[in-house]
Amino acid sequence: MPAPSAATFARLADLIAIPDAASRPTRPVVEAFTGRELATVPVGTAEDAVAAIERARVAQVEWAKRSADDRARIFHRYRELVLENRDALLDMAQAETGKSRAAALEEVLDIAMTSRYYARVAPKLLKPKRVQGMLPGLTKTVVHHHAKGVVGVISPWNYPMTLAVSDAIAALMAGNAVVIKPDSQTPYCALACVDLMYQAGLPREVFAVVPGPGSVVGTAIVENTDYLMFTGSTATGQLLAEQAGRRLIGFSAELGGKNPMIVTKGANLREVADAAVRACYSNSGQLCISIERIYVEQPVADEFTKLFGERVRNMTLGAGYEFGIEMGSLVSEAQVKTVSGHVDDAVVKGATVVAGGKARPDLGPLFYEPTVLTGVTDEMECARNETFGPLVSIYPVADVNEAIRQANDTEYGLNASVWAGSKAEGEAIAAQVRAGTVNVDEGYAPAWGSTAAPMGGMGVSGVGRRHGPDGLLKYTESQTIATTRVLNLGGPRGLPPKVWAKVLAPFIKVLQYVPGR
Repeated sequence: MPAPSAATFARLADLIAIPDAASRPTRPVVEAFTGRELATVPVGTAEDAVAAIERARVAQVEWAKRSADDRARIFHRYRELVLENRDALLDMAQAETGKSRAAALEEVLDIAMTSRYYARVAPKLLKPKRVQGMLPGLTKTVVHHHAKGVVGVISPWNYPMTLAVSDAIAALMAGNAVVIKPDSQTPYCALACVDLMYQAGLPREVFAVVPGPGSVVGTAIVENTDYLMFTGSTATGQLLAEQAGRRLIGFSAELGGKNPMIVTKGANLREVADAAVRACYSNSGQLCISIERIYVEQPVADEFTKLFGERVRNMTLGAGYEFGIEMGSLVSEAQVKTVSGHVDDAVVKGATVVAGGKARPDLGPLFYEPTVLTGVTDEMECARNETFGPLVSIYPVADVNEAIRQANDTEYGLNASVWAGSKAEGEAIAAQVRAGTVNVDEGYAPAWGSTAAPMGGMGVSGVGRRHGPDGLLKYTESQTIATTRVLNLGGPRGLPPKVWAKVLAPFIKVLQYVPGR
């Protein structure tokens, strides 16, 4: 199955929110598998971003007036279109990123699940909610949720479809407009998804795509929108948080991770070895929530290392637009250099390569073998720094308590995986791991795919949450409207304040017995 056609790229380019785009400077978009140029994309400016935001601000007013049920109908239809066009979306995701088809499918399914979830629950979440008033019977208090306005999204290259539009779905369902800056390496993935939104009935100016440098277009988005959603590195997230803080706008981010897996002596080691391949090497390890550290109880560490090493050495690695290949390429030469640099540094300092450890230029310019190391120590680059590639280290530990201590000995706290002799034991261990999501008997997919539950990081792994009610309501301003009935708090006209105070006392006493007060 070939990469998307030139006609497909040309059609999608027409959706870019840049006037006279054909006359602008461009940058090439290449096929990660081969390095050949697939298309070009115009390079946006700060003025382009500001103009798109201004158009979105006008369009958002009418969009917010539509009922939540009306907006939901568009996203129910969007889900259908995503599934109907999944093959074309998979082709585009593979072309721009080099990921395997199975990893690309994760993106398509996530978009469909997120659309379905928010289309179902948003009308109820956004409905005005009556809460307990100050004085029972005398005050009525209702909480409303209003859209923020224009939400800015800065999305990365590793999951360029789901991380471009899944956050936008929640923001749009809440009544906002969205302006997105996709990563410059993967702009057409975002455009392919947005195209289907327009087909589903979303007004075009409510969701604008402006490609361009982060320092230019990204900065303009931070400086002119009403809320910022970012997925990317911790270092960039810290900078953006500072910029958002100066403007006092809301900010949410999923950032880096150095995610641990804990394997106890009671676990089914063969099952763990198979699952660890998914946990560590999905999307070639270029995944914020993938596993990079595995802590195994000493009595079974050698056996697990042998089983896992054999499984990794037998993985299928290659380029292809079909299912069956377990791992594709990395996305850029920079990623290859980072992975090879971490591996080479560890080996020079005494680590042992159990599997992999080499680039594979015979397969394509950006291929690197899935790699397993043992003997990794703190002075090695890969010990504490996120590799964001197909590299994992195994650490034998004396017992479960040491495994938990080591897993938590990091500034990150995004995702974790636990494998034990029973579900109850695994859940008990999971509750002691400091991470925003913990998966028992899997690597990352169950927690990520639980769209009704919050997903995000602790420590330097993020701020705020996506998914669940939190993932929608963060894009709203809560407003409390309290109405006084019968009497106002000043009391009846002519009644002395001292007497009115005595009358109020029984009401205050009643509040002691009202649930939730």
